[in-house]
Amino acid sequence: MAGTQRYLRYIVFALICLILLFFISSSSTVQTSWPTANVPQTTEPDTKGAVPKPDPLATDSNPPKTPNVDKELPPAIVPGDRMNATFVTLARNSDLWEIAKSIRHVEDRFNRKFNYDWVFLNDDDFNDEFKKVTTALVSGRTRYGKIPKEHWSFPDFIDQDKAAKVREEMKEKKIIYGDSVSYRHMCRYESGFFFRHPLMLEYEWYWRVEPSIELYCDINYDTFKWMAENKKKYSFVLSLYEYVETIPTLWEAAKNFSAHHPEHIAKDNSMKFLSDDDGKTYTNCHFWSNFEIGNLNWLRSKAYVDFFESLDHAGGFFYERWGDAPVHSIAAGLMLNKDEIHFFNDIAYYHVPFTHCPTGEQYRLDHKCHCNPKENFDWNGYSCTARFYETNGMQKPEGYDKEK
Repeated sequence: MAGTQRYLRYIVFALICLILLFFISSSSTVQTSWPTANVPQTTEPDTKGAVPKPDPLATDSNPPKTPNVDKELPPAIVPGDRMNATFVTLARNSDLWEIAKSIRHVEDRFNRKFNYDWVFLNDDDFNDEFKKVTTALVSGRTRYGKIPKEHWSFPDFIDQDKAAKVREEMKEKKIIYGDSVSYRHMCRYESGFFFRHPLMLEYEWYWRVEPSIELYCDINYDTFKWMAENKKKYSFVLSLYEYVETIPTLWEAAKNFSAHHPEHIAKDNSMKFLSDDDGKTYTNCHFWSNFEIGNLNWLRSKAYVDFFESLDHAGGFFYERWGDAPVHSIAAGLMLNKDEIHFFNDIAYYHVPFTHCPTGEQYRLDHKCHCNPKENFDWNGYSCTARFYETNGMQKPEGYDKEK
């Protein structure tokens, strides 16, 4: 009996071993595969079509490339082809944390869906911290360029003593930026040179972004593509009257240009926006250029370059304090047809001290806007947006009268 039990134990033990061997051999043939992310690599921007020749004054023959060339960019949320476009920012290293705020607004409200490039320009070298932080924030490529000295200095035809005297007089009158040399260089650069920088020559469209701006509503469509499809060349969100003390002779200089270059003046222009008396005097209305979406080929055209050079030799950037906003506005108002200029009511925007909050409650709700419509500047007496509507024969948006 004892022997029988012993044999049974051996048989049971042998069966258990066989079963264990079977499971071990079976499991060794199973392979676990993990899904891998299919993330597109960084690519160069589309440069199809004619590319303007580099400006001979742009001495940066080897502009620095983006530091995130090895960065795996996230896939764009919105499908479809992209335009040959970029954001562009003029900033210094000290502006880092203010431009970081602007980037987050633009990325969260728009660019995370489209992944457009971003070009940063500086009259000095960008430091590693600026590049590292901004690269981490932008969903597209970041590119960094240094402004040639020839574009950020007094041209040789400017009388330095006369310019210094003007700055002192403006300081005594407490005119904003009246005594600033760097502000004048900035205005001149934005008026006549940023679109000629080697990095910018690769693009056809630009969206200008400055430090400390805010976007209040979701933007769910490609603004660059919309501009192209609707044959627009310049756009704005805020317009207002310029400080007359800063541009006493700007309109005379513009009229002088028009008289000598009638071929550059559009037939269906926006003179009614610029003047109440058929061009004799200037309304001082301008599109606020700290926000612009525009066509770079227009700025690089002979018409615009001729206009800028005419103003530049008049000396008003230094003998007065001409801003790039009225310069761009007068150029667009005279040399573009009315229907080539667009007001983006749907882009909610803030730049101290003014707010553009889209008129229309349903739009604000649908696009998750967080601006206060009572702070909308559009229908304020110092705004020129109502004049733009009247110039173009447009009906003001429903509810505008409640925001006056």
